[in-house]
Amino acid sequence: MATPSLDTTVPDLTGRLAIVTGANSGLGFGLTERLAAGGAEVILAVRNREKGKVAIERLIALVPRAKLSIRSLDLSSLASVVAFAAESSKDGRPIDILINNAGVMAPPLRGTTEDGFELQMGSNYLAPFALTARLLPLLRAAEHPRVTTMSSIIARRGKLDWDDLQAEKRYVPYDSYGASKLADLMFARELQVRSDAAGWGILSTAAHPGGTKTNLQTAGPRDGRPMTGLGKRIYDAFLQSVSVGILPALYAATSPAAAPGAYYGPKGFYELRGAPTLAHVPRRAEIPGDAARLWSVSETLTGVTFGRS
Repeated sequence: MATPSLDTTVPDLTGRLAIVTGANSGLGFGLTERLAAGGAEVILAVRNREKGKVAIERLIALVPRAKLSIRSLDLSSLASVVAFAAESSKDGRPIDILINNAGVMAPPLRGTTEDGFELQMGSNYLAPFALTARLLPLLRAAEHPRVTTMSSIIARRGKLDWDDLQAEKRYVPYDSYGASKLADLMFARELQVRSDAAGWGILSTAAHPGGTKTNLQTAGPRDGRPMTGLGKRIYDAFLQSVSVGILPALYAATSPAAAPGAYYGPKGFYELRGAPTLAHVPRRAEIPGDAARLWSVSETLTGVTFGRS
């Protein structure tokens, strides 16, 4: 029996406020465009304000009535997360949609965040964890708040080494990337469990884009160098466009039919491309007790406690 595709028609989002991290390019840009076209007001949470301004110009050309603004956010710095949340709290507006999208992929050499975390675990997972916690009061103030966290198909090879979570003893680029994306998926699912238990009213989902053409493929593994030769031919032939790659996350973040705690991805071979559907949850994301353990470790590392942030 064929797996059904999901309807990615965006409902009317007029009056809703959305935050998209990494909104100036790639998946974040595509998601912002679709949210804005649906009537949402979108805050572009970006590290580089100049790139954010260019993105807004491009978005206005695509969606002339778009309501957009920029807010600085560097996910390699917990201080930046604190500042972003403080500015959002000063506004006092309920947040209807938070999409934890921004990230870094497989830099060849181990790097660290401002706070000393391995760059991928810190930027891809710990900072979004802290950001969600600090925005929790504004999310809870919305009528039907949603948090969608971007994972990756590489989460399937991810493994959390509890004795070396920051890859200080052994750094393998894609192993660390997979671990950070496994953590994202576990966080999204555990956030739903805790929201249900505490009555936060949040619908938490995760999504992955399969194989999608974004700048992640060059910014991380290739230090920004363009692809050439066989790698470029494979990239062009097998990876799908951003307009298709965003669909699982778009469904997760906006569809009235999105299920609490669900994980969405492409329906094609190995979930690499195609229309969105329910994604395969890796076995390591379902090990009893691991999600709660990760949550506890994350609160200790970030200094943030959900519900009392």
